[in-house]
Amino acid sequence: MSRLSITPWENAQRTVDDLYADMERRISSAPCGNCPVELTSAFLKLCLAQSCGKCVPCRIGLDRLSDLLDRLLEGQGSEADMETILRSAQAIVDSADCAIGFEAAQMVLDGYVAFHDDYIAHATHGSCTANFKSVPCVELCPAHVDVPGYISLVGEERYEDAIRLIRKDNPFPSVCGLICEHPCETHCRRSIVDAPLNIRGVKRFAVDHAGHVPAPACAPATGKRIAIVGGGPSGLTASYFLSLMGHKVTVFEKNDQLGGMLRYGIPSYRLPASYLDRDIDCILSTGVEVKLDCTIGKDFTLEQLRQEYDSVYLAIGAALHKTLGIPGEDAQGVLSAIELLDTTTRKAKPNFTGQRVVIVGGGNVAMDATRTAVRLGATSVKCVYRRRISDMTALPEEVEGAMAEGCEILPLKAPVRVETSTSGRVTGLIVQPQVIGEVKGGRPSPRDADQPEEFIPCDVILMAVGQRVDSDPFVREGVPANRGTIVAGPDGSVPGLDGVFSGGDCVSGPATVILAIEAGKVAAASIDEYLGCHTDISANLDIPPAPFRLKQATGRIDLTEREASWRKNDFELMENCMSEQEMAQECSRCLRCDHYGHAGFKGGRKTTW
Repeated sequence: MSRLSITPWENAQRTVDDLYADMERRISSAPCGNCPVELTSAFLKLCLAQSCGKCVPCRIGLDRLSDLLDRLLEGQGSEADMETILRSAQAIVDSADCAIGFEAAQMVLDGYVAFHDDYIAHATHGSCTANFKSVPCVELCPAHVDVPGYISLVGEERYEDAIRLIRKDNPFPSVCGLICEHPCETHCRRSIVDAPLNIRGVKRFAVDHAGHVPAPACAPATGKRIAIVGGGPSGLTASYFLSLMGHKVTVFEKNDQLGGMLRYGIPSYRLPASYLDRDIDCILSTGVEVKLDCTIGKDFTLEQLRQEYDSVYLAIGAALHKTLGIPGEDAQGVLSAIELLDTTTRKAKPNFTGQRVVIVGGGNVAMDATRTAVRLGATSVKCVYRRRISDMTALPEEVEGAMAEGCEILPLKAPVRVETSTSGRVTGLIVQPQVIGEVKGGRPSPRDADQPEEFIPCDVILMAVGQRVDSDPFVREGVPANRGTIVAGPDGSVPGLDGVFSGGDCVSGPATVILAIEAGKVAAASIDEYLGCHTDISANLDIPPAPFRLKQATGRIDLTEREASWRKNDFELMENCMSEQEMAQECSRCLRCDHYGHAGFKGGRKTTW
């Protein structure tokens, strides 16, 4: 008989694998506000179950750590136990034989620093400081849009009401229906069953089928006047809500049209001007006054605004580009990706026909520039990034779309210098191959590989390595800044300048559209409170009752795009909307967390803010 035999596939192992998959889905959809100490304890127990038991630090140490955490969670621990946890975890990190032990202990150490207050609360009061958030999609939406509410309204084909409900928290439903990065989907509880709901796709369907939805009536006039500096998403969001609250709002915008980076930084194949104008027209219909082509320091000063208005909101964005500082970066043919996208939107589009284009960067702006270069006729488009493709900060679908359109992604290539001709024209980019290395700040850091430099021939180089804030004019007027961004508190107030608030990219640095909208909403509430008005914003809508039916596992509806061979030749909207059948199925997948589970104990939805 042979000494070896084929191991039969056992049903028990298949069930265990299914259990691991189910556990992964539940962890990925974990709601915000769970007790972090309890999560750490559960993680330790899982690691302990995986231990081979060979080394003492893992076999005994993790078991001891688990017991100490259980004591804290049961209300029997002390601050002395916390010190023991700290020393024990460090000893395990230093002496465990393999990753099962030292990574588990390192997680305890990291958590001890990250949520130290929760450890203290358990040791001194026997309870946690965490506040369980019952509806993950609402909590993870920076604007806290009532996602289950508008999903149910769309499912009932009440599209106008769905738009009204979205606008209660976000005046840009048309924009966000196309380009929002949908953080609301990251912890969708539907993941427990199969996959997260396509929330953005449902919003897009509502936008395309609602028609014209007028803004709600404004509150009675308060006689207060607010100046908004910047007509981008943050400034316009603040303008909309402050106008609804009854205040007189004036927006000062340096460009000849409103929209900021939404208009001048996002190509029309992702966000057509008609969608943006629809949202802006609704905002302006509330009575917002606009002054275009106005620049601070030239047409007005901050001090003048403070004297003429009761409050000022600074929302100037981050529209300036950063440079790498490499030799040859000022050569003819080296352009900023931001300037390219701006030019493509404002004026006659550049012509890249017959040219080889290289883009440097790995974010969404880099992908926009990459896909725009293809549409401008370039014969070769390559995107150079110093990390791996999986490390790119651009949305995965943007990267996949660029590759489908014929763009080449060159990862692990760090720009060294720009090669030029005798006339100063770009001839190519010299890059140094990289090897991915140590994880720092949550991301693997690249370092120079033991390989020679490489030459990438090209005629145009587009730099997409970051954006910065033009804060100097404001700093000269006394606005505090830190590393180029304006300093403001969590409520948007600028320290040392009474009545002045700031938010969006000029405070946080370059971020997403929905985060800029959140900043505008926070600023509107803060300014209203500062003016002593305390006005509520509501939608006054009845939400359809949650159905009582079994939710069978069902595949997620992903939005499709026009064929790459066609869409890469024009700037028309590339993404297709859901069909009615797809919309109905996707809306039916919602678990209605606003009604079931912990939401019932917490009083359900918030109808005002």
